Amino acid sequence: MKVIIVEDEIHNYRLLRGMVEKLRPEWQIVDWFESVKSTVAWLKNNPAPDLIFMDIQLTDGISFSIFDQVNVTSMVIFTTAYDEYALRAFQVNSIDYLLKPIKEEKLRLSIEKLEHMVLVSKEKPESIPDYKELLQAITSGEKKYRKRFLISGATSYFKLDVEDVAWFYTENRVTTAVTYQGKEHVIDLTIEKLEEQLDPDLFFRTNRSSIVHINAIRKFENHFGGKLILRLIPPFDEPITISRLKATEFKEWVGK
Repeated sequence: MKVIIVEDEIHNYRLLRGMVEKLRPEWQIVDWFESVKSTVAWLKNNPAPDLIFMDIQLTDGISFSIFDQVNVTSMVIFTTAYDEYALRAFQVNSIDYLLKPIKEEKLRLSIEKLEHMVLVSKEKPESIPDYKELLQAITSGEKKYRKRFLISGATSYFKLDVEDVAWFYTENRVTTAVTYQGKEHVIDLTIEKLEEQLDPDLFFRTNRSSIVHINAIRKFENHFGGKLILRLIPPFDEPITISRLKATEFKEWVGK
């Protein structure tokens, strides 16, 4: 792996470089840049590195402007102290980031995630993150929702599109996505985090342990105590119950 670091504080650069060299001594750190201008100049005149660690706030502006001046084909891990909304945009677009001050364990997890994504991108180029989509989400203020997940198989990794998921459920703190074909895939998110990242027009949190897609609802029936019972496609092993308190909200959601 050939790597460049874009960071305007020498202390942070040395700290990050030292951790990368410790965790992946076989990687080659090619260069270091402190500004938008110097980064753009290098990228225009050199082969793209495999990975860029990119600070957001640089000496001459926001690093996002780099993407307006040069086509970035490298994988990018952002280093940032950005606000909560921007961090949510990173999560939804499956683009990784490190909060400052950077911790070695967080860096290790980011590197492992990157390596998984590289394996996927070799087989499915469309799985490479769309950085322009991320930037648009942050700068426009438009709310973006998750479109896909990176799934770990027995010997490989693959992409699961959100539109292919009928419902999610959690059991023993493990969250699982169920497709319309009845296949199950473990998702590395809690049900609470997942709810934040899904489009509320399409998904509804039915109870503490499940979230369903509007197209997965075949019908629902009245139950005692003002509750509702959902019948899904494909069928769930056990009936999904919606409480009396959420029943009205659910009916309004279905009828939007």
